[in-house]
Amino acid sequence: MADLKYKRILLKISGEGLSGTGGFGLDPDDLNSVAAQIVELAQMGVQPAVVVGAGNFIRGAVLSGKTPIQRVSADHMGMLATVINALALRDTLEDQGAPARVLSAIKMTGICEPFVRDAAIEHLRNGRVVILAGGTGNPFFTTDTCAALRALEIQADVLVKATKVDGVYSADPVRDPNAKKYDKLSYTEVLSHDLRVMDHTAISLCRENKINILVCNLMKPGTVKRVAQGEKIGTLITT
Repeated sequence: MADLKYKRILLKISGEGLSGTGGFGLDPDDLNSVAAQIVELAQMGVQPAVVVGAGNFIRGAVLSGKTPIQRVSADHMGMLATVINALALRDTLEDQGAPARVLSAIKMTGICEPFVRDAAIEHLRNGRVVILAGGTGNPFFTTDTCAALRALEIQADVLVKATKVDGVYSADPVRDPNAKKYDKLSYTEVLSHDLRVMDHTAISLCRENKINILVCNLMKPGTVKRVAQGEKIGTLITT
């Protein structure tokens, strides 16, 4: 087993991270690339848990703002979409040789297991990748908040927010070439400067419970492996 800084990692992946350049649906190349990084973690002896978003299919707040669909219904639709992503990721992981289970906050008998904290931890201890779907099971809460909550529940060593950029910047680095990349930030700095890393509820939950957040670029192969080994990569958000 390689030397590891983090033994149990909660990996937050956006739906767009599975959708390719089109930003909608599922892209086989992205699925395989993301799965390969998770498999690499498992082979190192890391216990990876994954929370998947649903932005590649639906965003509840956006949908309810543009249609007669109420926010509660729109958010429920988004939770169902996370299950689609989770099932796709599970099968891709197993195709690459890593056993995986989908646990959903919404009971979906015959499709996936219900989320039970002790069951999730048992799967991790037995070498299975745990994919956490259905958000928190409640409307008005994002999958970022779900990731923070689940990281606490399973006693993860770190919450890794996987994005398509290599850390947190002072501005959008695509639009602003002078944007500054931060190597380290405090939770308070993220909140006070309104840096769009995760929603405020998620950041506050991590701050109150001292769960470090590491923001890095999942699109670069080997990134999460380097994180697990303790390399200084991306942006660390801590006290």
